[in-house]
Amino acid sequence: MTSSRPYLVRALYEWILDNGCTPHVVVDALLEGVEVPQEHVKDGQIVLNVSPVAVQDLSIDDHYVSFNGRFAGVSRRILVPMSALLGIYARENGEGMMFKAEAPADPEPPTPLDSGKGGSEAGSDKKKPALRLVK
Repeated sequence: MTSSRPYLVRALYEWILDNGCTPHVVVDALLEGVEVPQEHVKDGQIVLNVSPVAVQDLSIDDHYVSFNGRFAGVSRRILVPMSALLGIYARENGEGMMFKAEAPADPEPPTPLDSGKGGSEAGSDKKKPALRLVK
């Protein structure tokens, strides 16, 4: 079975927002593939505010959490593999969930939406679909 973590993260994110609270995520900043501002990492972890007013272009897919955020006035692209996400909770009351360690997956990191390409170059070896007109 696939990991339940992304489903729980999405559900808890919505639940926290629906209750008027601020969602924060705890990230293991030392795992491979994590792209966070290292100057804000403490004891190998970083806590990120992922509320709609704090981030732009938030995406919580099955393999990554990604968004654009500002740190000390500088815009940064944040990329967190789902295996590095240790928990999500409401800043106001601490309600949420922490996750146990999970083996990291090896999916390709998401490409920015403005990359200008419609598909990947690796997929160019595939056969073109063969369609025919049926009258």
